[in-house]
Amino acid sequence: MSELIARAEKSDAADELASLRSQFVLDTESDHGADAAGVYLDGNSLGALPAAVPGRVEDVVRRQWGALRIRSWDESGWWTAPERIGDLIAPLVGAAAGQIVVGDSTSVNVFKALVAAVRMAGPGRDEIVVDATTFPTDGYIAESAARMTGCTLRPVTPSEVPGVLGERTAAVLLNHVDYRTGRLHDLPVLTAAVHAAGAVVVWDLCHSAGALPVGLDEHGVDLAVGCTYKYLNGGPGSPAYLYVRSGLQDRFDSPLPGWNSHAEPFGMRPDYEAAPGALRGRVGTPDILSMLALEAALEVWDGVSIEAVRAKSLALTDFFLECVTAYVPVGRVESVTPAAHAERGSQVALRCDDAGDVMKRLIERGVVGDFRSPDVLRFGFTPLYVGFADVERAARVLGEVVA
Repeated sequence: MSELIARAEKSDAADELASLRSQFVLDTESDHGADAAGVYLDGNSLGALPAAVPGRVEDVVRRQWGALRIRSWDESGWWTAPERIGDLIAPLVGAAAGQIVVGDSTSVNVFKALVAAVRMAGPGRDEIVVDATTFPTDGYIAESAARMTGCTLRPVTPSEVPGVLGERTAAVLLNHVDYRTGRLHDLPVLTAAVHAAGAVVVWDLCHSAGALPVGLDEHGVDLAVGCTYKYLNGGPGSPAYLYVRSGLQDRFDSPLPGWNSHAEPFGMRPDYEAAPGALRGRVGTPDILSMLALEAALEVWDGVSIEAVRAKSLALTDFFLECVTAYVPVGRVESVTPAAHAERGSQVALRCDDAGDVMKRLIERGVVGDFRSPDVLRFGFTPLYVGFADVERAARVLGEVVA
């Protein structure tokens, strides 16, 4: 135990991202004492509060809305917020400016992207391939999109995708990181396979953006969506985003054309003409309060390298698995997250027969992860504010709880 504690302290001392922790509001108190407290490992569900957000939101409410009122659409930059904030997210997912628009929920953006992908694929292609292990909502939307577009839905595991692609394939919807196990899927290889079949690929980045390099432009991804309340720390229900590769923007035919995506939004014309570029991914009036809270949250990324974040993420998850081996009785839990770095996101999932009860007791001890039915303990590692001492404490408390 003393060796692991010493290693954690040494690693924290050498951590180049450690200074970022002060930019977040983190609870460090617990009824069980500081040694077992304040370990937040659920950033893969909801990121911690960036310290700059409350003041920014107060300014938006009191000055921009309270004093300037409708003038803020121009004077406070409300109108351009969706694309401006999209450009802040772009470097974190390997995209050039002008390809991401922020707004709506992830679910709505999945719908827009998937239907648009089928329309791009053209006649003769009437099959949608979807990740069978995906987050349930993605599957629900894929099924609905298939009915609406007259397509057949084909659910398969990501490893099976290359083998089922063919001349009928219109679109493929995949998750970059499996939400339950933390498995990282091979975006470059799968994207290339979809393109070789002449189909359009849509990637869900909810569990990878802000945790690891994505490389949307580098790998020629067509369309991508993602939420902003996990590793991007945008807050509960913060707006999602839609990426449309620049070469496809003039072909992006949204199934939800709204006045905000019109070429002349204030012309109030009865006929629809899509705006140029990624703006055609907008729909209705932006949700300004949560959007500008997100903009403030993204300021913590100034000068932060996503490659450095990835390196720390892998070091944290490696160390956690090592500590679990040292502290948890043999056979009590089983890791379902791949050990190989190339196949691991920024979370560790442990299978445990009484996982629901174990997680409740962990939270009572100040170690916050989450539970996924029927038997999975999930621990998300957000490198911006999680340290090695946090990791060691979490594994040690886990060992005490399950012993």
